[in-house]
Amino acid sequence: MNMLQMQDVHAYYGGIQALKGVSLHVADGEIVTLIGSNGAGKSTTLKSICGQVKTTGSILLDGCSIANRLPHQTALDGVAHVPEGRRIFPKLTVKENLEMGAFSVKSKKIIQERMEQSFVYFPRLKERLHQAGGTMSGGEQQMLAIARALMMQPRILLLDEPSMGLAPVIVDQIFEIIQALNRQGMTILLVEQNAYQALQIADRGYVMQTGEVTMEDDAQNLLVNDRVKEAYLAG
Repeated sequence: MNMLQMQDVHAYYGGIQALKGVSLHVADGEIVTLIGSNGAGKSTTLKSICGQVKTTGSILLDGCSIANRLPHQTALDGVAHVPEGRRIFPKLTVKENLEMGAFSVKSKKIIQERMEQSFVYFPRLKERLHQAGGTMSGGEQQMLAIARALMMQPRILLLDEPSMGLAPVIVDQIFEIIQALNRQGMTILLVEQNAYQALQIADRGYVMQTGEVTMEDDAQNLLVNDRVKEAYLAG
């Protein structure tokens, strides 16, 4: 069953059209990746789902429309977005950042329980609990951004360039965590500059160019597709 479905979605930044009839779906429990060059519309696709960009067309979560809802409403609907560049609160501690992720939860006990759950995946954050987020390494900040998104216990996790700017060993850790979350039942829509690594862990993938989906297939088929290899997997 499709958890998320976009049908003929168009999005604009002022007079510039960023998405041109994008259609895609993500089934319950899948990892689906969007690959493409810079400016292809991948990040805009995630922002459209979250209500950060005004759209036309259909965006459904579990069959219910979430198109053009306010971002905090979309979060309450069960969509968590980890944006490009992490966007943590640098002056707040790790603990305070995590609490911000659970903005609608009133019970301190539930918030604490969810923090403890996040420490299973991100034990480093427990060690840094009272440290300001902005003083941590890039990899630690990325872990914090993902953990903060999980504090709402979302239905689907949208990840935008989680490996950007990170050392290879940290990238491997982040991808291992993404896979571990998926094994526990988390549905994930992943935008990633490292197309090879993304396709290796994904179930399916979409290729985007200039605001349009130009190809869709199982991830393993895209890995061996000559057009994909030449454009995105060379080197």
